[in-house]
Amino acid sequence: MLKNLSSLFFGGSCFVCRGAAREILCEECDADLPRLGSQLCPRCALAAPGGSLCGRCLAHSPHYDATVAALAYAFPADILVHALKFRGELALAPLLGRLLALRIPALEAVDLVVPVPLSARRLRERGYNQAMEIARHAAPAGARLDAHLCTRSRDTPAQVGLPLAERARNVRGAFRCERDLAGASVAIVDDVMTTGATLEEIAATLKRAGAARVVNWVVARTPPPADV
Repeated sequence: MLKNLSSLFFGGSCFVCRGAAREILCEECDADLPRLGSQLCPRCALAAPGGSLCGRCLAHSPHYDATVAALAYAFPADILVHALKFRGELALAPLLGRLLALRIPALEAVDLVVPVPLSARRLRERGYNQAMEIARHAAPAGARLDAHLCTRSRDTPAQVGLPLAERARNVRGAFRCERDLAGASVAIVDDVMTTGATLEEIAATLKRAGAARVVNWVVARTPPPADV
């Protein structure tokens, strides 16, 4: 499938370097993807010695229970995510979804997979939800993908460009879930996790609806501010 998409949309050239490629990325650019290692905090997917809970999560436990991330948000992963999100390069969704799916633990059973919702205005402007497109290719067999389980109760300014301290305030109360999720395990899918404010607010919303476990599945993870 990826080979066919590459030939159709990119003419057999690598999306990143434009050299010859049998798939969307050539072997060299695929090898350059900043795949994350195993020494990550299981809660927030930031670097942590021995893969133990990091100090931030120990001090301030988030509402989500775990985070799975495939890549660091660095070149060339940032190029791919940006092209899907802002330039409508939908043929990249299978690649990003597959990279994420490879990181999801085989024993991670979830009942529902939920893409981070866009506002109605932004969805009309963009014409698609990049998180939904990724989720289509990352959701494991047996998990139900539900784009309408969680919705935005109000439009909010984009998180990109906001000071880190304001991001949590920006999305506070921005989501709603009107279904009974008693005992359910839910995975939230997004393209990039930066501060985690959006995912934290959605997780809190799902927990209030009765979800027993909420995990984040994200394509790319940014480093903490101190490391930028």
